[in-house]
Amino acid sequence: MRVIAGRAKGHRLTGPPSRGTRPTSDLVRGAVFSALESMGADLTRVLDLYAGSGALGVEALSRGAEWCDFVEKDGRACASIRENLAKTGFEERAKVHRGPAERVLQRLNGLYTLVLADPPYAHEATPTLDRLAESGLSEAGSTILVVEHSSREEGPDLLGGLSQVKTLRHGDSAVSIYR
Repeated sequence: MRVIAGRAKGHRLTGPPSRGTRPTSDLVRGAVFSALESMGADLTRVLDLYAGSGALGVEALSRGAEWCDFVEKDGRACASIRENLAKTGFEERAKVHRGPAERVLQRLNGLYTLVLADPPYAHEATPTLDRLAESGLSEAGSTILVVEHSSREEGPDLLGGLSQVKTLRHGDSAVSIYR
């Protein structure tokens, strides 16, 4: 696993020593960020939910994001995120929050321009992702939400007031993009 583009291009990233975490592949990350670029995505303030290794958020920082909050409940995964931030030199532009996404969202403030979510099971995360709009962390027209899920599932048409605009499929993985 490595950073694909931007300032930290080529840096190898580490993943947590956990079987429960499956990092987003380089191929899928590349497709996601190509789609975001074609959509003119604003990378000012990024939220990486269910962050795992933090590869999605680190990729956003490498491509020019000003700030990224990482949310992950597993302590070993949080240690991997911190290690990856140190390797790439992005520690000053990020914060790692340990805890369940639904609880950490209650402590965050402000509007995110990009939300990256790779939950263990997308259908179980739907209520949490729906709450993003209610919390003021996302807003239709200002936020792009990217949700990775199994290619055997369809993403909902709406999440937290954001409408699905695109779905990308790569092998067993699919990514639904909402705006």
